Amino acid sequence: MASVFNKIFGGGNPSAAEPVKAGDAARSPRIAIIGAHRGYYTLPPYTKWYNVHERYSLADFKPEGFILSAIIFVLVLHLIGARMNRSKAKKWIRAHAAPLTSEFALVGFGGVPPNLADKKGSELTQALAESNAQQGDNLLKEKSLFEFASYATGRANVAFVDVKLTLKKRFNPITVLVETVMGFVTDSAADTQDIVQATLYPFDGKEALLVPGVPGAAELRTKNNKSGFDNFVFAIVHKERMKQVREDRYDLSLTVTKDHSKLPNWLTIMTESAEITDALLTPELIKAAEAAGDLFEYLIVTDQPMDKPKTLDETAPRKRILLKYRMPSNNDYTGLLPIFKYFLRLTDQLTKVAHFRPEVLRKVKASRDNTIKQIQKADEESKAEERAQEREKLKKAKRDQELNALDAKAQKKYLEKEREREVKRSMKKSTTRA
Repeated sequence: MASVFNKIFGGGNPSAAEPVKAGDAARSPRIAIIGAHRGYYTLPPYTKWYNVHERYSLADFKPEGFILSAIIFVLVLHLIGARMNRSKAKKWIRAHAAPLTSEFALVGFGGVPPNLADKKGSELTQALAESNAQQGDNLLKEKSLFEFASYATGRANVAFVDVKLTLKKRFNPITVLVETVMGFVTDSAADTQDIVQATLYPFDGKEALLVPGVPGAAELRTKNNKSGFDNFVFAIVHKERMKQVREDRYDLSLTVTKDHSKLPNWLTIMTESAEITDALLTPELIKAAEAAGDLFEYLIVTDQPMDKPKTLDETAPRKRILLKYRMPSNNDYTGLLPIFKYFLRLTDQLTKVAHFRPEVLRKVKASRDNTIKQIQKADEESKAEERAQEREKLKKAKRDQELNALDAKAQKKYLEKEREREVKRSMKKSTTRA
């Protein structure tokens, strides 16, 4: 019995057990503690479990290594692509800041500085010019990693100008690759080019309604400016974009496409009248379009919406001037600046020459009246259908009320007569068709 207790509680002959070595005690604190209390301990077999660097090697972390490398690679591409887009946008605004600030009193989204509220006239103009110059690259606002915008206002005949830069998604190479492949497959795929779209909104004689309450606004309101001009649609378009633009824009569907002897063979005119073309196709415009080259897509003067109107309110004239071109890969805007400057000053010419003979305006108005008649007809048909549905609901409600007021036998007779009337009506229809 004593030997059993000795085995259970650690008794026995100390000489029968293997003594603990100093190295083993150092590797295992538990051995050292037990050995210190009892003076001996039987060592367990030594394994690699005690050292992580012996249990694992770099080969065991290959999946994690691939995942981490992929994350780092994607992150680096993202940062490089975002930086490239910002750099390209900044180069655009640096090239176009001069014409914008020279034509408009206020450029960018910063608004009028509070310290300029008391200034007027030339003093205000000079102060705003200095404020625009101090903004530098801040004249352009980053809306996303591939969209940038700018804004300008404070010019005679122009309410304001919106400029939008849509760049390639260089921060996501997979998306760029997919969009590029889809661009070859279908024309409806997203454009993978770096695009500039500028939209100018003329006053069109509505200065009193549109000019906000900012310093200098009162002078502009009271100034006798004849900024109005006639309603029409005119465009000069690159032939490669002509088909897509006509399909995408309702306003250009009202025009007739004609080549012009004064234009290069890669440009065409979309107009509602030859008289409109003669008034707007100036030598300066032709020269600027030629200088822009293949990067130029279109310049449009319109009073109609881009999408086909569905209500009468949408047919109301809203005049706009639109310019679209692709950004050069080398960021050299020498050839594009003339068309951009012409675009900013085009309202000055329109207020002078865009007043046409009554015969021309009647022709222009006729195309818009056709659209209005179509909308009115569709609206009348929709209302007639609604009235028919309402009558059918009232008829059904009356029938249900009459049926519920009858007993079971009378209901049966009522339903039989109703069924007979339906059979007679269907037979009459079939006879009439025959």
